[in-house]
Amino acid sequence: MRRAFVTGGSGFLGRYLLDELRRRGVPARALVRSPAAERAVGDAGAEPVLGDLGNPSALRAGLDGCDVVFHAAAIVADWGDADAFHRVNVAGTENVLAAARAAGVPRFVHASSSAVLAGPAPVVNASEEAPHPAAPYGLYALTKGLAEVRVLAANGDGLATMVVRPAFIWGRGDTSVLPQLVAAVRAGRYRWIDHGRHLSSTTHVLNAVEGLLLAAEHGRPGGTYCVTDGPPVEFRTFILRMLESQGVRPGNRSLPRPVAWTLAVAVEAVWRHFRIRARPPITRMMVKMFGDEVTLDDSRARRELGYVGRVSFEDGIRDMQRADGDGQAGAADGASLR
Repeated sequence: MRRAFVTGGSGFLGRYLLDELRRRGVPARALVRSPAAERAVGDAGAEPVLGDLGNPSALRAGLDGCDVVFHAAAIVADWGDADAFHRVNVAGTENVLAAARAAGVPRFVHASSSAVLAGPAPVVNASEEAPHPAAPYGLYALTKGLAEVRVLAANGDGLATMVVRPAFIWGRGDTSVLPQLVAAVRAGRYRWIDHGRHLSSTTHVLNAVEGLLLAAEHGRPGGTYCVTDGPPVEFRTFILRMLESQGVRPGNRSLPRPVAWTLAVAVEAVWRHFRIRARPPITRMMVKMFGDEVTLDDSRARRELGYVGRVSFEDGIRDMQRADGDGQAGAADGASLR
């Protein structure tokens, strides 16, 4: 790997990826849209490229001279504006693919999510062959699934494309799910679903980075790779330990799964009918990802890529407990992936 281009470099996963590239001595550029993102990317040791996913000239400038692109930019939410989701998650992916091909970049690694499988069918020890649901639960599941399809369809003619599909990404500096969970607990709004006793696959953010880098180096063109922390864990234990690392406890209040599902369907209908802009308190995707077993089979990544998942659950929790107030990204136990 001579030089990398990263989209979403100022985000949770992107900052860890840039930090690991710096540790390995790989020069990197990252697309940024704001001064705050420019500072975050610079702090991670990468060269900021001002622009967005809809700016072909910025993409071409960032990609010039690179031999791999890591596409991690996306709207990550369980609710929002449909046009925005499609513009960023689908059209944005198409734009990066087109720019990579035009710039002659040979390797394209797409950061996906187990949420692409969020639909009516169970997600139990799901492999890469599990089909996308015909009726996904929410715009994130829909558009990330469509992005996967675009990435794999673009494979060939000098561009090798790969998809890396982590499970529930977690770790120090999470700017997405964990802050919402902490806020819900502090406001007295958090409820387990069926007491959270189901199993869940998880992926520490550094393990997700490990999967992305291995795919870039050894991934089979057109391949999809699930990456996890290893055997599934009880969802309640996972969430409880994460929240305790932040000094909060969620209590024992719980909703039966059928009640949670009925509420989610009703709330979504009301929000759509009245076009309410605020985020709804519960959604079908939330019930699926937080109230049902969602487990992945990562044996292909271990077999084909040599993926290990080097950060254990206990190491990741200890790292979160030691986190400074700024929550900055950093390798668990100060270790590189090498």
